[in-house]
Amino acid sequence: SQDTATAISDAGGRAIPIAADVTDLDQLRIAVDATEAAFGPLTLAVNAAGIASAGTAETMPVEQWQRMYDVNVTGIFLSCQAEAAAMLRHGRGSIVNISSMSGTIVNRGIPQVHYNSAKAAVSHLTRSLAVEWIDRGVRVNAVSPGYTATPMTTRPEMVQLVEQLSREVPMGRYADPVEIAGPVVFLLSPAASYCTGVDLLVDGGFCCW
Repeated sequence: SQDTATAISDAGGRAIPIAADVTDLDQLRIAVDATEAAFGPLTLAVNAAGIASAGTAETMPVEQWQRMYDVNVTGIFLSCQAEAAAMLRHGRGSIVNISSMSGTIVNRGIPQVHYNSAKAAVSHLTRSLAVEWIDRGVRVNAVSPGYTATPMTTRPEMVQLVEQLSREVPMGRYADPVEIAGPVVFLLSPAASYCTGVDLLVDGGFCCW
């Protein structure tokens, strides 16, 4: 958004907002071209496209299931495809996909068969792309956040749920978004030059229990 671009500029960085539908490969290719026109060769990318909803498996409309996969899986794949088209030409690049600990475990009390399985697909998609592009200079990794304090998860009506779920996290709290950003930056950076196909859980220890 323009607000995000403005915040980056105010902090001394360079940014431009580019709108694109992650389910439309042509739009994503245009977005990559616009990025390269503004900043030069694309070598780093983070794919955070995702939606969430809930519904019981036995009553879930196929449209709800399909929409989840269209955005959360196909959207990530098409984003990787458009980004890699540039990175493979340059012979180098690093991609990080945002998955979820829900691709590893099933959250208690929340019927989300479509969301959980889609996030598991993102994690395995990441490993598959990593191996396919491993000898062409492009690394592909994933970060799987646990419960994170975002505007969506900290709405007033969510207070009771946040308190309940926080008690289930070994660290006793939700993550601050910056605590997710750090692992993403690490996987993008040369410090992670020997890491590819990694699905890094950033969950405050949740999956240990």
